[in-house]
Amino acid sequence: MPRIFPSLLAFAFLTYLAINHRLHGQTAAAEHIVVTAEEAGSAYGAPPSFSRSRFSPTTNAYVLPPWAIYTSVIYQGDALRFNRPDHQFTQEVELGLPYRFGVAIENTVEAFRGTTQERTFSIEARYAFADWNKIPLNPTIFAEWKFGIGHILHDEGPPEPMPKGDAEEFLHERNPLPDAYEVRLLLAEDFFEKVEWAFNAFFEQEVGGDRGREYGFSQSALTPLLSNERLKAGVEMQLTAFTDKGIRGDPSYRFILGPTIAWKPTSNTRFDVSPLFGVTADAPRVSVFAVFSMLFGGAGETEAEAPASTRNR
Repeated sequence: MPRIFPSLLAFAFLTYLAINHRLHGQTAAAEHIVVTAEEAGSAYGAPPSFSRSRFSPTTNAYVLPPWAIYTSVIYQGDALRFNRPDHQFTQEVELGLPYRFGVAIENTVEAFRGTTQERTFSIEARYAFADWNKIPLNPTIFAEWKFGIGHILHDEGPPEPMPKGDAEEFLHERNPLPDAYEVRLLLAEDFFEKVEWAFNAFFEQEVGGDRGREYGFSQSALTPLLSNERLKAGVEMQLTAFTDKGIRGDPSYRFILGPTIAWKPTSNTRFDVSPLFGVTADAPRVSVFAVFSMLFGGAGETEAEAPASTRNR
């Protein structure tokens, strides 16, 4: 519980910054385009679907509009090949800042084999190098520090064979999760005004314990199924290689692939579902992602652009 209090303070601080700016901030005089499409506002000329922080359940893209607040609740359920299912619930809150910056906090709770714990608390920042379409693929950098709050409940890859009693003993050893840092390169683009694509390359390193290391990529491609872009479908994939200090030369590869669907009940809410199936031997049999997100503010602070499927009509 003592580690939860800073996350509540951080959430309150981000909310205060956004509300204070909306009430008292002065906006420079500039011409703005009024958006009447189904999506909420745009970040620096980007299509609104790239202005929501999380492009799909496993992939981020670009940045938020200045002073916009993005919040989401994420469920991830892994049907592990070598153990019982693992469930993770994550809440994230991100604040868009001027000059293409953004900051965020994230908190994850894990449930596994009858144990429920707060797993990690994270602070994040991102920066886009230029306004939308000024640089090909709109590169954005992302950095995150994860504070390990809970304990290691199971191995990242296939465990060494052990009797059932030993497996239960490992669960109750209560080895603390180490802190870790992660960096990502985010790329995003819309092609032919029909296909929206995002790609993340990532590297994560634990700073203690077995010094676990993860690296790889995720990418998603979506296309609108309705003219107002309230419903989209596509494909999503993620490849992760995991090593620790004892197996640097023999990584565990996990590749998951499957469909993804995005539905917008209202202009500022979205629900994403991605059932991704394991392709490699070390991957989960299936990983199911479900994300409910909301976007507040920011629409009047930056130049906006209509959704990709309605432009140039």
